[in-house]
Amino acid sequence: MISLRVDLGERSYPILIGDGVFKEGAAALPRFLKGKKIAVVTNPTVAKIYAAKTLRLLRKAGFKPFVITLPDGEQYKTIKHLARIYDGLIGAHCDRADAILALGGGVVGDMAGFAASTYMRGIDFVQFPTTLLAQVDSSVGGKTGIDYPGGKNIVGAFYQPRLVLCDLSALKTLPEREYRCGMAEVIKYGVIRDARFFAWLEDHVKDVSARKTGALETVIRKSCACKAAVVAADEREADVRAILNFGHTFAHGIETALDYKRIKHGEAVAIGMVMAGRLSYSLGLIPQKTAERVKRLIAAYGLPTRLPKYLSAGAVIAGMEHDKKIISGAWRLVVYDRIGNAFVKGGLTRAEIAAAME
Repeated sequence: MISLRVDLGERSYPILIGDGVFKEGAAALPRFLKGKKIAVVTNPTVAKIYAAKTLRLLRKAGFKPFVITLPDGEQYKTIKHLARIYDGLIGAHCDRADAILALGGGVVGDMAGFAASTYMRGIDFVQFPTTLLAQVDSSVGGKTGIDYPGGKNIVGAFYQPRLVLCDLSALKTLPEREYRCGMAEVIKYGVIRDARFFAWLEDHVKDVSARKTGALETVIRKSCACKAAVVAADEREADVRAILNFGHTFAHGIETALDYKRIKHGEAVAIGMVMAGRLSYSLGLIPQKTAERVKRLIAAYGLPTRLPKYLSAGAVIAGMEHDKKIISGAWRLVVYDRIGNAFVKGGLTRAEIAAAME
């Protein structure tokens, strides 16, 4: 088992990584949680595979767990479906000592975390991410929220979990498309902060794509360590944490334009990173060969690198206009001047952004 730590003072917490680590993590939960009731928030797809085992392990650890099921998909990440969690907690008479366990991918984690941050003004929650994207990104750092007409994650809160359990065995049953989507976030870390990790990903495409245990351990350890370090330096995204949004402003525009249908989040991020590379090149920050190198790695992991023909650049820009990273009407996007070093660039024009989509 690999153990990392997100260092945030009294809000610090561990990330446990390993094959079968949830069994050990469940047994350790009494050290992290005060009460006995745990609401296991999940979706039908994940529940079929993991709910029974999760409930059994939680009961063995002395808890009284129950399940709250949400529909599966980004289009259900809404205030209407958030109410299901509140209804379940109230129906079970949960109080401030009780907790939520998020069992699923990024949508479940974001919604469960937001419910935990607001129910009775805050209760404990634990992340048990079952997708690669959630294990390397959304489960770590405390960003929680829901989508709302006009913007992705536009309603939310920073609220840290008590523990994150990254069980490699969960990735063995993950559909191929979902696994590839997670690799977009993994590649992101190499571009924004770790050139050696980026080169490692280039050299180990076969092993990572085959989900070999050793390769998975490296992917998740390196990704989580990168995110933990950035979050520890800037918990509430006042400065350096913004680099974690590399490719995401473009991606959120794509998702908003498509009403969160047809393209998955990781696929939108992959396209967004290619656009951010074009923008970085057009601004004179990188040579074209660097942008092409990033694009090649994205393609090597089976991810899209360009907008689908049915989606216009204008529609994407319209979707970007409500992004949280646009401050006082000023466009701010993450760019890079070399692989391993990203930063926020302000003062960008709509024309510069549109050119990056061509």
